[in-house]
Amino acid sequence: MDLTTRAIDILGQLVGFDTTSHLSNLDLIKWVEAYLNDLGVPHRRVVSADGTKSNLIATLGPNIPGGVVLSGHTDVVPVAGQAWDTDPFILTEKGDRRLYGRGTCDMKGFLALALAAAPDLIAANMRKPVHLAFSYDEEIGCLGSPAMIATLVAEVPAPAFVVVGEPTNMEAVNGHKGISTYRVTVTGHEAHSSLTHLGVSAIMESIPLLADLKALACQLEVEADPLSPFLPGHATLTIGLLNGGTAGNILARECAFQFDLRCPAGQDPDTILAPFKTKVLELDQALKSRFAECGAVLVQGAGTPPLTPEVDSAAEAFVRRITGDNGPPRVVSYAAEAGQFQEAGFSTVICGPGSIEQAHQPNEYVERQQMERGAQFMARLMAWACE
Repeated sequence: MDLTTRAIDILGQLVGFDTTSHLSNLDLIKWVEAYLNDLGVPHRRVVSADGTKSNLIATLGPNIPGGVVLSGHTDVVPVAGQAWDTDPFILTEKGDRRLYGRGTCDMKGFLALALAAAPDLIAANMRKPVHLAFSYDEEIGCLGSPAMIATLVAEVPAPAFVVVGEPTNMEAVNGHKGISTYRVTVTGHEAHSSLTHLGVSAIMESIPLLADLKALACQLEVEADPLSPFLPGHATLTIGLLNGGTAGNILARECAFQFDLRCPAGQDPDTILAPFKTKVLELDQALKSRFAECGAVLVQGAGTPPLTPEVDSAAEAFVRRITGDNGPPRVVSYAAEAGQFQEAGFSTVICGPGSIEQAHQPNEYVERQQMERGAQFMARLMAWACE
């Protein structure tokens, strides 16, 4: 069985596990552990605080410095509310040579390729190690990877570089934006909607804050660096969730909304949001002066650093060498765990099968041709590991 076929078979197994971020990924981890056990590959878990999820680290070849880390996340985004033509958790190949299923592109295809290469790597006379680093909760803010990266730093002989297999059409990407996520909760005082003097509508009080964020998003667009390599070139701010109210004739007791801010390297989210934080604090004080239980609070969730393009990056040079990629430097606007690896001191590049344009969509797919290119990548990586 060739490497591409083996990888697609493994991809079918991985897609079959519903690892949507609000669920556990342990069944998938157990399957991977059994697969590695059959190959005699040492591995270890780095478990979440509540024990319901886990990262996985494995080492193929000699446990010495100078190897490569192949990293990817095991979780996927939800399918709820999306119109799929096939079962999202059954890998389905159609006549268009596309492999459909949740996570095929983002990013179980890369995990499948790395696992499919493992038997060949073990059989080869490896002189450099290949480390596998599979994380959890990337899709909700890269929450699992910090502990995994810390374990790599503490316990694995220093790798030369890291390849994060997010979808890039198997081309080298040397930069991505960072992402910070926030939740604002405004608490009002319920009353009949005809008696506005007796209550506070949390929704009505939230509207100026929402308008401020809209204005800030427009300001960031206007102030975009015309030489930015990103598309869009500016820091972006979007409000993704908005909830509040009980009924149309009740002053809303609560209104909550979530937004994210994605910044290129060199732009500080705390600085950008400082005026907005002040307005939230001012609203909090004003509401509390009317009713003690009222208020407004801003809480930060995830804070993932950007991947800053490196000068003479060892990781990028490695990927370009084994892919034959001679194109211009590339960056992506999505956030990934690559920035966290770089922050920990690793030379890091992004390269994986599929296009981000297919990620998070109904009928998500990865092209068979992309899996074939990924298999070529793994074969050339094996040759490198044996040099």
